[in-house]
Amino acid sequence: MQYKIPVQIENEDKIFLNLSLRQLTIIMIGGGFGYSVFKSLEPNIGADLALFPTLIIVGLTLVIALFRHTEMTFVPFLLNLIRLNLNVGNRVWSKWVDSYNSLEVGYIRNIEEIQSGGIDKNSHKTFESVEEKLGKL
Repeated sequence: MQYKIPVQIENEDKIFLNLSLRQLTIIMIGGGFGYSVFKSLEPNIGADLALFPTLIIVGLTLVIALFRHTEMTFVPFLLNLIRLNLNVGNRVWSKWVDSYNSLEVGYIRNIEEIQSGGIDKNSHKTFESVEEKLGKL
């Protein structure tokens, strides 16, 4: 018996005005926060001046709710962008070198190690733990 497997299982269902539940929730929370800022500022500085911070908050909320770049929403995109900027220069590409060498997966080398000719697999802690596990077998 064959079962039909849904291809787009991670796509969000559109509920209202072509918006998903996640987007509607973000817009409602941001709109409520903007409204509370407006109501707290209005008696002190007037409605015209209180509208500016409210519009900034609502605009930022809309950007966060509606943002989509290469199937990523705002928060994963922002976290990946921060990670990219923190790790800039840590990954060095070398031609004709296997990127998935079992000794170097998850291991970032210094520029001095790269210039000196690589790493010594006997001093690498992953290699030592593998050797210990193999010795116990």
